[in-house]
Amino acid sequence: MRRRGHIDYVILISFLILLTFGFVMLSSASSDMGKSRFNDPYYYVKHQLVYGLTLGLGGFLAGLFIPFRKYKKIAPFLLIFGIGLLVMVFTPLGPLIGGARRWIDLGPLTLQPAEIIKLIFVVYLAAWLSNGRNNSRSKGFAEGFLPFMAISGLIGILLLLERSTSSVAIVLGTAIVVYFVGGAKWKYILATFLTGALVIGLFIFITPYRWARVQTYLNPSSSDSSGSSYQINQSLFTIGSGGIFGVGYGNSASKKYLPERIGDAIFAVIAEEFGFIGSLLTVGTFFVLVGRGLLLARRITDPMGRLILVGFSTTIGIQVFMHIGAVSGLIPLTGVPLPFVSYGGTALMVFMTMVGIMLNISKNA
Repeated sequence: MRRRGHIDYVILISFLILLTFGFVMLSSASSDMGKSRFNDPYYYVKHQLVYGLTLGLGGFLAGLFIPFRKYKKIAPFLLIFGIGLLVMVFTPLGPLIGGARRWIDLGPLTLQPAEIIKLIFVVYLAAWLSNGRNNSRSKGFAEGFLPFMAISGLIGILLLLERSTSSVAIVLGTAIVVYFVGGAKWKYILATFLTGALVIGLFIFITPYRWARVQTYLNPSSSDSSGSSYQINQSLFTIGSGGIFGVGYGNSASKKYLPERIGDAIFAVIAEEFGFIGSLLTVGTFFVLVGRGLLLARRITDPMGRLILVGFSTTIGIQVFMHIGAVSGLIPLTGVPLPFVSYGGTALMVFMTMVGIMLNISKNA
């Protein structure tokens, strides 16, 4: 049993395993890309170390040592900052890449606000719901439901305009779970879910590239094999090539044909090189991290700490499911990085900060 005043070592060890494994897999998945594009097989690993791990370590240490209850006072300002970042992608600082505006270009540093809002919105909701008197913010209509819907709707619309549908599902899905754990009535939860599903569904229907992904998911055999269904077909082929024990680390032959292999499809490379056994161990490690966070949330009495633990654990869990589900054909193809593993400095920084705060709560609550 964890002693009072000590961090939870189950969360820490599972996090360190995933972080180390992430750099190992990034080295394998990106080596030939780095060699061909920059004449350096370790280019992407170095970039992730310099920009992702360095910022992530800062966020992790801040989350670990700053008492989590201090976030209650600054939560509204954090939310304003997060929404401001989402708006900034539509300014000249937001480059148009692949037909989407999801980034803020700050010279040597590029930020992805959709990742940052995942952390900020959970902290804000936890602080906001734990501040209400007699559960007025979770059970009341005017004091709770309307503000919750307004803020969630604003964030959701901004993310949809950025063409980041997967982030909408993760952020709003987590928000609904936190709102429910905070004591919200079932009718409010149902109304939030139906409204969100309706708006997201409408955006998917009226946006050609989103609708094409849904059609590919529903009937992949009739889709253009060189177009909308190419990535999922290559992902399935790569996963299937691994068999039970895999082809061995660094021996993936299919990764060179796999789009987004260092980001949105890196689990397919894991499955090919380490097979079903390696895939199962990877999923199991995530399960331990998420499950431990939820278990601690049941044990502590601090309302804000409990809601943060639920929110961060849910965010990681949903994102892992969406990443693996997308590359394996369980859900329509989405652009979701695998936490701690996929290439992307902003995502790594955000998830390392989440773990730091989770450890802080395990120690102080």
